Amino acid sequence: MMRKQDHLSLVSGNPLSRSHVIRSLPFLAAAMLALCLYPSQASAQFSGPAIGISQPVNPKVTPTTDPAILYPASRDVILQQGDLLTVQIYGMTDYTPAVRVSVDGTVQLPLIGSLHVEGLTLHQAEHLIAERLTSAGMYRDPQVTIQLPEAPNQVVTLTGEMHGNIPVAGQKRLLDVLSAAGGLPSTASHTITIDRPGIAQPIVVDLGTDPAKSASANVPVFPRDTIVVSRVGVVYLLGAFKVQGAIPMQQNSPLTLMQATALGGGDGYQGKMEDLRIIRTEGFDRKVVRVNLRKIYDGKEPDPVLQADDIVLLPTNAMKAAIKNGGVATLIGIGSLLLYATRP
Repeated sequence: MMRKQDHLSLVSGNPLSRSHVIRSLPFLAAAMLALCLYPSQASAQFSGPAIGISQPVNPKVTPTTDPAILYPASRDVILQQGDLLTVQIYGMTDYTPAVRVSVDGTVQLPLIGSLHVEGLTLHQAEHLIAERLTSAGMYRDPQVTIQLPEAPNQVVTLTGEMHGNIPVAGQKRLLDVLSAAGGLPSTASHTITIDRPGIAQPIVVDLGTDPAKSASANVPVFPRDTIVVSRVGVVYLLGAFKVQGAIPMQQNSPLTLMQATALGGGDGYQGKMEDLRIIRTEGFDRKVVRVNLRKIYDGKEPDPVLQADDIVLLPTNAMKAAIKNGGVATLIGIGSLLLYATRP
């Protein structure tokens, strides 16, 4: 009971205790400043999959230059399951069946019956139907033609930054397929990858940025090709920028540090402009380049050109951040504590 009364007396009006509290105020103010200047740091353990020793971090893509792969010979349409065939005989109007290739690869034709056509080209199927009609004694040397009103498998698939299935009967040019899908978006890279059945390595085509040289990149594509449109390289802004995030790089112009800073809304008040860091990964090596953003603004240092996947980190000044977050009230509070602590 006495300890409780003593404690109350200390709070209420004991002059010795009050002076003790006054003497402790400078330490309290110093502690608050230390918390602002040296914020606590927490470490986290990486729990994702590790990168293998032989796995490159940023593999370089080399465009394909072999003309035999880029410009192969024209291919005939190969019949597959689900294709709708319209058979016609020249000069004859009484034989125009329309049949669909079934799951077993056969079609049912009048006067012939079941006929396996899956895997055959149009010319091979026309020749086979003509032989069957002749051997059945129905026609003498018929000239058979086949049309494909519907060919669900005769398509080119686009994936990545573009999605869709573009019908292709025989072959089309790459730019025609991209235009049919709506054209390249602003986030798409001009380096296109084509996965083609029967070819072990992907075909890499660089569309470039010069329209006069686009004809060389307008390679033929065939049904069952998969066109992979990758995302253009980006630069990541982190730290005390007004807007953080990824900035896509343009295909036809370099991106400098000042341009990226402008796209990020500029540097914040709390940023350490003299300690900006550009983090760049080359292969397995990560390099950190420190630059003085203030000197770049003043023209005293060159404006560095950024590369794809660069990370631009603007560290935060803890004192400025505390002032910005608390505003004028923080300054008044710290000043009041210091004045009260130094009062005689």
